[in-house]
Amino acid sequence: MTYPSNRPPDRPTDAAAGIEVTSDFERFAQRNDIFTRAFWDDRIRSRKTDAFFASYRMEATPRRGDGFTQRDFALRNASWLISDLISDRGSESGEREGFQAAIRNDTPVAPMQQAVEDPTRMAEEIKRIANFFGADLCGITEMDDRWLYASRVDTRDFSETPNDLPEGMTSVIVMGHQMEEDLVATYPSALAGAATGREYSHEAAIVMQMAAYIRNLGYEATASMNDTGLVIPYAVKAGLGEYARNQMVITPEFGPRLRFSKIFTNLPLTHDLPQQMGVRAFCDICTKCADACPVKALPYGPPEVGGANVSAIKGVRKWTSDAEKCFSFWVKLSSDCAICMRVCPFNRDFAKWHHRLWLRLALSPWRKLALWLDRKRGGRKKPADWWKAST
Repeated sequence: MTYPSNRPPDRPTDAAAGIEVTSDFERFAQRNDIFTRAFWDDRIRSRKTDAFFASYRMEATPRRGDGFTQRDFALRNASWLISDLISDRGSESGEREGFQAAIRNDTPVAPMQQAVEDPTRMAEEIKRIANFFGADLCGITEMDDRWLYASRVDTRDFSETPNDLPEGMTSVIVMGHQMEEDLVATYPSALAGAATGREYSHEAAIVMQMAAYIRNLGYEATASMNDTGLVIPYAVKAGLGEYARNQMVITPEFGPRLRFSKIFTNLPLTHDLPQQMGVRAFCDICTKCADACPVKALPYGPPEVGGANVSAIKGVRKWTSDAEKCFSFWVKLSSDCAICMRVCPFNRDFAKWHHRLWLRLALSPWRKLALWLDRKRGGRKKPADWWKAST
């Protein structure tokens, strides 16, 4: 199913989700994603960026220093293995599955369709199955084609190519995958990158299994990770959390410490409602992520329309990072950086009562007190201490 590049800018659930789309809105072309630009845009690509990607194959010499030893890189790279195996399957045809192309269907749609008399019960069943396969969160929202990429890319030459889905998709199932808190605490380090890679490998398996389950019920299901569309708007509209200054979705269960995957489907499902918990009001007074960013890629002030370069979506009022500055620091590290996640006041274990109490303060008119109470948190833990704790 091919969609036009622009769509009407309003949907009934936008206000409830805190999404403001202007008349200048344009769907985002994946070719302009900063990671894709690193392969074709001479303003981004260099020998340093090539070395950055090579480091994930241990083709670059590990740096000296805590968190950047060969052992740290070895764990990070191993954590990506399953995701890498999936993404490499379509390389000969220019389809990097899960990143620049949807994950191919490994099973056909069953010829006999399971009748769905109650979409609400089916939605509950889908969430139960998502949990069974290992997802930490699951929400369901309407198929909103504004957040689909206007085009995807052929990774053989990084030219634009149609971004197609089967006809009649009505819902997007969004799943959240929790990153290990102790590893996140060691950002920036190659070791911390294992928290990212592990969840990409987890979500690759989970989203493929979920999609196979739905196809076996006789319905279309396209498994998706970073490909096909922007997952954050879908996650917010699926009621999983609220968008924050650090460009992440803050959830009441895990704060920002999540990766997300999604499934596009025509299975009849009741949709969840988005929720504004009070994160926006907290971020209005909190700049810890922007203060901590080494290259000052995160914004101060209120949300604005547009961004510093072509890697920003047009026509949406939100907090937008400078992706070029952000990626430049990743290249310098030879690993991903999530300092903004580590220092976020919502980066807590909300299974503990005292953190739940703090959350109630943060989402209330007492948010300034909550911010004050958080003033000493978010410091970096030594990667060597993580290794010591694991022995």
